[in-house]
Amino acid sequence: MRIVRTISEMRGISAAARHEGKLIGLVPTMGALHAGHIELALKARSECGIVIMSIFVNPIQFGPNEDYKAYPRTLEADAAKAQEAGVDYIFAPSAQEMYPREPLTHVDVDKLTEHLCGASRPGHFRGVATVVAKLFNITRPDRAYFVMKDAQQLRVIRRMNEDLDFGITIVPVPIVREDDGLAMSSRNAYLSAMDRERAVVLSRSLKLAQQLVASGETSSSAIKAAMEKLILSEVPDAKVDYIEVVDDDTVQPVQRVTGPALIALAVKIGSTRLIDNVTVRP
Repeated sequence: MRIVRTISEMRGISAAARHEGKLIGLVPTMGALHAGHIELALKARSECGIVIMSIFVNPIQFGPNEDYKAYPRTLEADAAKAQEAGVDYIFAPSAQEMYPREPLTHVDVDKLTEHLCGASRPGHFRGVATVVAKLFNITRPDRAYFVMKDAQQLRVIRRMNEDLDFGITIVPVPIVREDDGLAMSSRNAYLSAMDRERAVVLSRSLKLAQQLVASGETSSSAIKAAMEKLILSEVPDAKVDYIEVVDDDTVQPVQRVTGPALIALAVKIGSTRLIDNVTVRP
């Protein structure tokens, strides 16, 4: 496995792989790898002739008061995990390499970014879509792998890929959870021992939502109220950013669950903002 630092070298590797007729798989990450990332890499390894994992903490998707500088950067440990999972190349450019001057061109995906994290983190998905478009152009993959925990991001990237005719197969990979149900995330490392135990209530609230829908409840307001009640009953100091029920395709809020719906939440436990979701059908 090699670590590649420059765009020109990465392009050369990708071009050579295409010339040899190899299927290229891309696993975009920001590093601090956990089992969820490894699942992406293993899926790519099983389907592709060459696997590229990008590790890049993208500055333009962080807001001014967010954790860009504090975001964990563990490239040496990440490289060992990636190699074990069968990754061929890690593309780990610097911010200067990716943005040698102020970017004047951005990718905006409308409508899908109006709610959920798009509402609470203005500019976030512009930064995500822009850097993923750059990664697509640099690595020229046939298939790109994204975890379903970042549900809104997955839908944004899928729509960008379709609208801009990248022609890449976007492969969603199910959420990987800890034994107690907590969705794996690089930000889990921020949690204190006590907050780590308390954070399990988020996945439990989503299970409650699933149970309500399965029992015939269709009212979004009733589902959201029950979820918030459960969370605050167990973690009174939790700060709920949002709990939303949205259409699974358009990511627009729905008053009733009459078709496939995404139930998503963002909640701050202690000082750590966590997201999770589940897809339900009536």
